[in-house]
This record gives sequence, structure tokens and C-alpha cells, in this order.
Amino acid sequence: MNTQEIMTLALQLAKLKEVPEDSTIYISGDNVRKILFGIDAGAPELLLAKQLGYDAVIAHHPQGGTATINYHQVFRRHIQQMVAAGIPLEEAKRAVRKRLNELEVETHTRNYAHAVDVAKQLKMPYMNIHTPLDEVGRKIMAEKINSRIRKNSTVQDIISALEELPEFRKAVTKIKIRLGKAENPAGRVVVSHGAGTNGGYEVAKTYFRYGIGTVVYIHVRPGDLERLRAEKKGNLVVTGHIASDSVGINPLIHELEERNISVTRIGIVPR
Repeated sequence: MNTQEIMTLALQLAKLKEVPEDSTIYISGDNVRKILFGIDAGAPELLLAKQLGYDAVIAHHPQGGTATINYHQVFRRHIQQMVAAGIPLEEAKRAVRKRLNELEVETHTRNYAHAVDVAKQLKMPYMNIHTPLDEVGRKIMAEKINSRIRKNSTVQDIISALEELPEFRKAVTKIKIRLGKAENPAGRVVVSHGAGTNGGYEVAKTYFRYGIGTVVYIHVRPGDLERLRAEKKGNLVVTGHIASDSVGINPLIHELEERNISVTRIGIVPR
């Protein structure tokens, strides 16, 4: 396979038509048979791949170029997720506005050339696939929860459903109830993931205001959590960053291995 075919495969798994702003091919390559795949794969991993004879390096998180500078754009995906959950469009837009602006300011500070320039010097094919794989993971998590949740289900039932996924069982981090209690009614559940980063205080608060009983994030900032706890509304389940990313990455690795491509995981929880 070549790097473009790998990206296309990821889009197909996510059922996306276009490459999101936070994913890109930095250096294209053909006849890829051996891949080093890391959640965070930068200059050190590129050097390791060169030394060990890999054909390409794939990172999950953006490592440079437009994927880093335009990363904030995918945060708007929270809007379509919120609308799908029954939240009015204008309310959803308002909920993402502040954090979207913060992310744009933050991405403007990033060193977008470093890892990419290292890859160029090494002549190592290099790419990152972020939102497509997070969308794969979001769907897997949501489907698992929906297959187990009933009208009288509790927050603990959500955790038990997610723990059926091997990535969560094998992870060092454990799924946490950051807001609410295990015995609380789960109510309507939303897996808020696949939009660059978590929606923070505003997105979770808006979900609760419009009748969502439990929000599932893969991580949350302490300041946002403190504000949510002060309001004492709803349940927030946090599944863990690396384990959750791995849920979406592993299906792509499986498809690559089915095509006789060797993949070495760096920092990815295996199935």
C-alpha cells in the first residue's frame, strides 16, 4: 500500500468523505510493508524507524504542518454531535465558541516544522491520522453502551459495558466517574469524542441542560471538572485518553495487518 491508500482506508472505516483538518500525509511513500505506529510519533520515533528499517511512520496526534496549525477546526465537530443529540444549533455553536478560540490561539504557538523536517532529512514516509480514528473509536464506544443500556441502567452499567472492550480492560488507567455516582441513573448517554479534544465545561453543561443524563469524555481539564462539580448536574464518565484512542486505532491496524502489512505499536493499548 501507499500512504494515500492508508489514509483512504482510515476515512472508509470512519465513514468520512474528506480528510479532516487535523490529519495529513507529511511525506508520501509507496510500497509500505512495515509501519511504526504511535499515538505520539515525532522526531525520536522517526529516527528509531529509520534505524530499524521501517517503511513509514504513522502518528495519531498531529505532528506538524497544517494538521497542527488547523487542528482547532475539527473542534467544530462538537456542534454536529450536539445537534444530533437534540441540542438547538445556536446553543451548540455557543457552547463551542470559547474553547474553539482558545485552541486557535494555542495552535498558533506550535512548532509545526520540527518533526516534519526530521522526516524529510531521513526520507521517511510520514503521516498522522487523528479525527478519523477518533470517530471510529467514538462509534465503537457508543455502540457498546447502546447495546447494554436499558431504561433503568445506572452509571456503573455504562462502565461495565465499556469494560467489555479489551483496550479498557488492559489499560493502566481505569474508567472514572468524575461527576456523579455509580448508582445514579444513567439517563440518556452521549459519547463526546472525535472532535479534536473534549468539549470541556461548556459542552458538558449544555448537554446536561438539554436532558442528557451522562456525558462520556476521554479526558477532562481539572478546571472544567471543578466548575461542573460546583453545579452538581449530570454524570461525567472519563474513559482515559490512551485507552480510548487505542479503541479507534486498533481497527485500522487490524485492516493493515489483514493486508500483510507489519505494524509495530508505540504507546497503543493492544486488543
